[in-house]
Amino acid sequence: MENGQKRKPSVWEALIPVVALVAILSFSILKYEASPHIPLVISAVIAALMAMRVGLKWEEIEKGIIDTIGMSMQAIIILMIIGTVIGAWILSGTVPAMIYYGLKVLSPGIFLVATLIICSIVSLATGSSWTTAGTVGIALIGVGQGLGIPLPMVAGAVVSGAYFGDKMSPLSDTTNLAPAMAGATLFDHVRHMIFTTGPSYLIALVVYAILGAKFAGRQLDVAQINQILDALSKQFNISLWLLIPPIVVIVMVVKKVPAIPGLLSGTILGAIFAAIFQNKGFGDILSVLNDGYVSETGFKIVDDLLTRGGLQSMMYTVSLILCAMTFGGIMEKAGFLEVLAEKLLSFSDSVGALVTATIFSSIFTNIVAGDQYLSIVIPGRMFKKAFDKKGLAPKNLSRCLEDAGTLTSPLVPWNTCGAFMMGALGVHPFAYLPYAVLNYVNPFVSIFYGFTGITMEKVKPEETATVNA
Repeated sequence: MENGQKRKPSVWEALIPVVALVAILSFSILKYEASPHIPLVISAVIAALMAMRVGLKWEEIEKGIIDTIGMSMQAIIILMIIGTVIGAWILSGTVPAMIYYGLKVLSPGIFLVATLIICSIVSLATGSSWTTAGTVGIALIGVGQGLGIPLPMVAGAVVSGAYFGDKMSPLSDTTNLAPAMAGATLFDHVRHMIFTTGPSYLIALVVYAILGAKFAGRQLDVAQINQILDALSKQFNISLWLLIPPIVVIVMVVKKVPAIPGLLSGTILGAIFAAIFQNKGFGDILSVLNDGYVSETGFKIVDDLLTRGGLQSMMYTVSLILCAMTFGGIMEKAGFLEVLAEKLLSFSDSVGALVTATIFSSIFTNIVAGDQYLSIVIPGRMFKKAFDKKGLAPKNLSRCLEDAGTLTSPLVPWNTCGAFMMGALGVHPFAYLPYAVLNYVNPFVSIFYGFTGITMEKVKPEETATVNA
């Protein structure tokens, strides 16, 4: 601050907005089942008052808000485009075709395991959890519903698979951001994550196999499946050609075409296919791209499944992200997050305690700041020196940042990632949280390694000399 009045916040000053956020959100959501938007705004007002207390002027607070919202603008644009993609792909028959063929191929007993693997492959190839959930994830939700599997289970498996690739793919932005924050190289980082992600993934496979076994012995409701297939075939011209749009989008992402033009191409292809295969006019296409598709088969399961999409369907989520970013921007600008992270360092005498502090700081930032990138950047910046002092290789820190920051982001409803998954899959994050096995097991595996020392590699002698120089 130019006039020198800004001071470092005390721990209690930093905690007040956090306590207020937790209290207001909990009370509003649990008692009144309210949306989190206004509680976030109220918490942002409290954070702003505390920021002024430590010397920030309103202009600085406003700049912090705008800068943080700016960080999320790409995500917001992608979210809006995904809304048009969903609408276009339903209108064109692409999503109905994926559901139609999925119901013919997959069985209940293997469905959850197959969902995890399918989403893992797509996300690993694309590096994008959002693309994965917004394309094959939506189709798998429909298949699961047709097979009689609870939607939260299916959504949990989709999220686990989608975030496996978001974490492990060299094409992923977070996979590149984490080593940049920690001072590690990209491929050292990816290889080092195998040690925590591998066991977590195996645990997830076992859990989904056990959950799926409960459905394997159940007699398949062939009549209901046939009703769904019949409703789909009557409302749409089903063809294998309709699988081209998602294939094209996945190939474009693999070829490193930027996400926005890549996803826009999916919308355009969907619109073209709607005209060719479903004989839809330009007015119908424009209406669905904006307002979403409304299914009127008369069969409730199909109508509930396919009535979705459109740019406007994402506005709830966009406004939620803006509210969360407002609160997170104030917390970051005032230095509240930094103070709280420093406090955690005071309890980090051992390697295990340091890893635990890093993990919970990333989770805490996901909850309070509402942004996946901040959950990597802030703890990465705060704990780098502590890892260096312990003689730990930078890839240990980068692994911790992804084990917690990347993987827990879709479990928070007001986080950009949680808000997106809720908008795309139509399932609340708190509903699928118990079934997003990879996402909550991985942080505990990382903490276990921290206390046991397993794979916690030390800095090489030549690297130590560089750090101490």
